[in-house]
Amino acid sequence: MSSLKDLFMLDPDVIFLNHGSFGATPIQVLNVYQDWQRQLERQPVEFFIDKYPKLDRQARQTLGNYINVDPDDVTFVTNATTAINIIARSLCLGDGDEILATNHEYGACDKIWTFTCKKTGANYKRVPIQLPLLSQAEIEEHVWEYVTPRTRVIFMSHITSPTAQQMSVKEIAKRARREGILCVIDGAHAPGQIPVDLQDIDPDFYAGNLHKWALCPKGAGFLFCRKDIQHMIEPLVVSWGWEASPAITSGSAYIDSMLWQGTRDPSACLSVSSAIDFQLEHDWPFIRKNCHDLLVEALQRINELTGLPSLYSSTSDFCQMAVTLLPNDIKTKLLKQRLLTEFRVEVPIIEWEQVKLMRISIQGYNLSSDIDKLVKALDVLLPQVKSS
Repeated sequence: MSSLKDLFMLDPDVIFLNHGSFGATPIQVLNVYQDWQRQLERQPVEFFIDKYPKLDRQARQTLGNYINVDPDDVTFVTNATTAINIIARSLCLGDGDEILATNHEYGACDKIWTFTCKKTGANYKRVPIQLPLLSQAEIEEHVWEYVTPRTRVIFMSHITSPTAQQMSVKEIAKRARREGILCVIDGAHAPGQIPVDLQDIDPDFYAGNLHKWALCPKGAGFLFCRKDIQHMIEPLVVSWGWEASPAITSGSAYIDSMLWQGTRDPSACLSVSSAIDFQLEHDWPFIRKNCHDLLVEALQRINELTGLPSLYSSTSDFCQMAVTLLPNDIKTKLLKQRLLTEFRVEVPIIEWEQVKLMRISIQGYNLSSDIDKLVKALDVLLPQVKSS
């Protein structure tokens, strides 16, 4: 597989295996992003008053085609965390209501629901899913064992952050709908890493990032809300979009309230078409498959080195990002530091649920030689970073 690294601004001296944290944007997409900023600065009044609503509509149409959804059901936000905040603050939760999640959710989102529960009297229940991981179908059944008559919301990642496990969100959304339970999906890691078809998944709410695997600049995320419950959504920032005047309304209170929230730079979101074009130009399904194959090889080699088992029931349960067990007697901070300073390898080492993990992200700019260097570095460092 040829590398795309020259098409990114990444430090050529660093083996970058951490795309999952903040993403990386191709240079040609950054150029488009900066051009939008220049257009804005040339004539800010004309840009915001005359051009912006139409440009936003066009960008939402492009995004809608990408994730197979009506553009009037999706609105741009800064990131998935912002979208989850909007959803959580909008729901009329009360004393004793339950939000059901797993212990594999992103820490910031755990905080959002914990904060919301403290204000409303609701309860945040986290279903324990142990390692090694069950299959997607087994996880679904396990989660459902914790549903009670008080369950108002099921919150689940499409691809989990700490363990990179893909979840059966379509089936969970369908079961939740039958039971009258709202389904909120955190899609921070999904768009771009896997095909996302929201018509097929059919959740109540979906929060997505575009700055990670979809290659957009930082500041591009989205919120999807099913049309018949859009009246539930309240903006975090009340500004001109709330009860918008006829002069600026799009015809949708949901879109208006998200679009007009004070002066902010929309350039990242307006760059979505250039990021999608980049993927089309470079045959992204082919790139994703090669990345997955390289990741499978990486996990096998590291497991052979450590003698520790795989955490996944199948290689189909992860995509371009996965975790592998590390010996529990290592110093995680020291290992991460020495990987970077001595071997120039950027990769996250985490402690999660009393185990130590390495989360590896493979993007189109990575090569087999990057994995060679990671494995060589681990072979040298693991005996040297033990706790005792």
